[in-house]
Amino acid sequence: MRKSLLLTLSVSLATAIFSAAASAAGCLAAAPECTEWLGASAGPARVRIYRNYSLDARNEAITHAVIVIHGLGRDANNYYRHGLAAGFLAGALDKTLIIAPHFASNDGNTCRDALAQDETNWVCRGPEIWRNGGGAVAQKDFTTFDVMDALLQRLARRDSFPNLKTVVLAGHSAGGQYVARFAMSNRLHEKLPFPVAYVVSNPSSYTYIGKLRPTVSAMASRYPALPPGYAAVPANPPQPFVEFADAQECTGYNKWPYGLEERVGYAARLSEDDLKRQYANRPVTYLLGELDILPLYGFDSSCPAMAQGPTRLARGVAFAKYATETLGARHQTVLVPACGHNARCMFGADVSVPLLFPRN
Repeated sequence: MRKSLLLTLSVSLATAIFSAAASAAGCLAAAPECTEWLGASAGPARVRIYRNYSLDARNEAITHAVIVIHGLGRDANNYYRHGLAAGFLAGALDKTLIIAPHFASNDGNTCRDALAQDETNWVCRGPEIWRNGGGAVAQKDFTTFDVMDALLQRLARRDSFPNLKTVVLAGHSAGGQYVARFAMSNRLHEKLPFPVAYVVSNPSSYTYIGKLRPTVSAMASRYPALPPGYAAVPANPPQPFVEFADAQECTGYNKWPYGLEERVGYAARLSEDDLKRQYANRPVTYLLGELDILPLYGFDSSCPAMAQGPTRLARGVAFAKYATETLGARHQTVLVPACGHNARCMFGADVSVPLLFPRN
């Protein structure tokens, strides 16, 4: 009887401690109770977001926010879990607002997300796809980058988060494309009361500013960036960046989103000079997996993408070099050991957690 009572008391105490810890860390389930709707346009359109703390309730404990953008599968629930897992490793869940927006798409074919009433339906394919800052199916001038503008403006409200000091916007795979292109094209960055850092992880393509494209010389890395079977850098290596040799056959290599020609959506609102200036001046980190060298998980094998390199790792290493040496950016590159194309691995790695959850 005494042992049974002690066991019961121990379990009750452990449950109470866990519940208190969970309460301090906010809402930790990728479930409806951890979501809310973000109205980002004048009409009834809205976007579902996962978050561990309410965006409306005053919260003086929050000093940092991490916004995580999902990949091509639009599984915001899983990306919310990835953000929570990284926040747990950082020991920062009690002071960090973690948000994962869901850019739902349903074209009745490739994309079949179930849409709630008034939930925005985003373009699923082509240059105007959600990851490029494209518009909604029913409202082309309302884009996914407008949603991010609205979200950042909500975070800037001092009545809700008076002590918010820093924000990190991070995306993996298609989400990495979203983050890089938003970093390039948003007009809000310098107007916010807190700094925003951009973490671009393992995207399949980048947006080049100009007609230069990388050669094998631009893809050198302490990890082999080329796929198995590719030849090493020749004895007389070419220049790192040259005019694209196959431009006549690969006519889309410099069209949006691979380049700046024929831009659509949010990025079309700015000039090429503005896009170049903004991207070079914004704090971007390329978070690249050592093992992301295989054509898996939605790898873009189109001609314009292959013009940027044969693997995601090669493309990332090359574009980081292009941004720093050609555009004059002060971006940084972080290579993640033992990670392939896996968001949980990438965001939870020892080298990644301090990027997502810097001490402030």
